[in-house]
Amino acid sequence: MTLLQKRRIALGSLFFLAGLCFSSWAARIPDIQVKFDLSESQLGTLLLGLPVGSLLALPLAGWAVHRFGSKIVAVISTVSYMIFLPMIGFSESMWMLVPLVFVFGMTGNLMNISLNTQALALEDRYGRNILGSFHGLWSLAGFTGAGIGAAMIFFGILPKFHYLSIAAMVLVVLLISYGFLVDEHERGAGGGLVLKRPDDLLLRIGGIAFLGMLCEGCMFDWSGVYFKKVVEIDPGLIALGYVSFMGAMALGRFISDRLTNRFGKILVLRSSGILMFCGLILSVLFPVPVVATLGFLVVGFGVASIIPIAYSTAGRSKLYSPGVALAIISTISFFGFLIGPPLIGFIADLLSLKASFTLVAFTGLGIAIFASVRTEVFFQTVTK
Repeated sequence: MTLLQKRRIALGSLFFLAGLCFSSWAARIPDIQVKFDLSESQLGTLLLGLPVGSLLALPLAGWAVHRFGSKIVAVISTVSYMIFLPMIGFSESMWMLVPLVFVFGMTGNLMNISLNTQALALEDRYGRNILGSFHGLWSLAGFTGAGIGAAMIFFGILPKFHYLSIAAMVLVVLLISYGFLVDEHERGAGGGLVLKRPDDLLLRIGGIAFLGMLCEGCMFDWSGVYFKKVVEIDPGLIALGYVSFMGAMALGRFISDRLTNRFGKILVLRSSGILMFCGLILSVLFPVPVVATLGFLVVGFGVASIIPIAYSTAGRSKLYSPGVALAIISTISFFGFLIGPPLIGFIADLLSLKASFTLVAFTGLGIAIFASVRTEVFFQTVTK
């Protein structure tokens, strides 16, 4: 095994553990609600702390990666993520829990930006796209974390001990992986807490990432509701749409690199947008279990390549360093992730849930259009 392959395995392991930490937290949210006797609105307020922390961490992440390098930030944020997860489980009051959830969100996004910057540096050494496979491992960790969480609940293991076991796993893997992380040299002139207007490339990629994350957020939060109220599937199969979407997205990310290397980023982005549009329209026009499941599967394949390609392209900006460019794109796309789910609810109240999903389908067409108009923008800083 070459050193490059060892580096890829080490970094992939950290991507997987980042996803495992997040999914482990999410799997025990119902237990945390019971422990603190939270109403639905109180739980919603608590959960808001995580995305707010994530959002506030973005400019800090860009500055820290540019200033200290992604390796140092990746190690510090991974250790912090590992520490704050069990601290959430050991919390005994809301005064402890709320700030811990907020900081957990911050450290998670510091880890996200630094690991993706590491992946871009490793991608440079490979000379081809490999970022999608790392995102695939993160998605795969979502299934693994849900399965471990279900087992922990079945055996009556408290969240704090569940989280401690995950933290121990993270520590062991980090100690093994540390020596293989890349000491990358930042590219680009821009760094720090940048407030100036992004260049045309980042604006274009940011728009694509925004639409992709808007759709992704809607699928995460509303798949079960759509299958319950529109598809009217058997209660035991309500999660079928979500599982088909997540499974296709995870699988799609493992093959997206190969497709991108063979056909180019622009064609893959166009095809991804069309798949998103067709899958959602299919589910709206024919809301029966088999067809709707197939539609959600197609949407998952469509969404799979959007963020890996957006990150890979943005990280090659000559105007900004990779860490700062990733922070800019993450900020833009994150707003899509936050806006999408409440937008679905608002339109569903005003019109119908089918009308909401029809609107989300047009995010796919938007991506296809962004990837088709003035394509020379993509080549200003990227030789692909």
